[in-house]
Amino acid sequence: MGNIISNEKLSKDFYLLKAKEEKEVKMGQFYMLRSWDYYPLLSRPISIYDSDGKTISFLYKVVGEGTELFAKLKPGDEITLQGPLGESFPEVEGKIAMVGGGVGIAPLYLASKTLKELNPENKIDIYLGFSDVALLEEEYGKVCDNLKINVGGFVTDDIEVENYDHIFTCGPEIMMKVLYEKCKRVGVEDRLTVSMESRMACGVGACFGCTCKTTEGNKKVCKDGPIFSAKEVFEI
Repeated sequence: MGNIISNEKLSKDFYLLKAKEEKEVKMGQFYMLRSWDYYPLLSRPISIYDSDGKTISFLYKVVGEGTELFAKLKPGDEITLQGPLGESFPEVEGKIAMVGGGVGIAPLYLASKTLKELNPENKIDIYLGFSDVALLEEEYGKVCDNLKINVGGFVTDDIEVENYDHIFTCGPEIMMKVLYEKCKRVGVEDRLTVSMESRMACGVGACFGCTCKTTEGNKKVCKDGPIFSAKEVFEI
């Protein structure tokens, strides 16, 4: 259980929630969140946007009953925090690109921040795509070397994938598949790592509700992921 510090409305549908949480987390992990007792039945899986060991932040989009309840939270309110859960992005070095779309931009903030802290010599470019209005431009600009914003277009058009040693991506599955095919055309598909989004019930691998097909058989997004090599999930 944590207490809400802030719950800032960024646009019509997007919010940035910050709560007290004294846990160490890793880039790419997520939490199961709930601010209600019995209904809705399931907690909501939300990627970690940022953490400093004393507080934790989540970027979320209002899309249904659960997130509508999150949007009503005020400073001092309680929220149930189950996590951190899932695997993390790999600790890589070199020239790194991060490509996000919509609410999928969330885990890329902590990923870029972490990789810069691990090695300030890492060169990180972030590409963010939005359907109507850009979010958190100043914040993302502070944790990378170059920031590219695309509003209303296709952010995958903006990146020359062959120029990077590693690429991280999160967002709509169609966007990530397009990026994978772009990597594959120039023979760099092994450089792409994806963060998969899925509906989840338990978040710990007990219910099989988030099973996805991979080249190594069925895996659970919550426990085996949400981080996978792109080749593992898209080359099937």
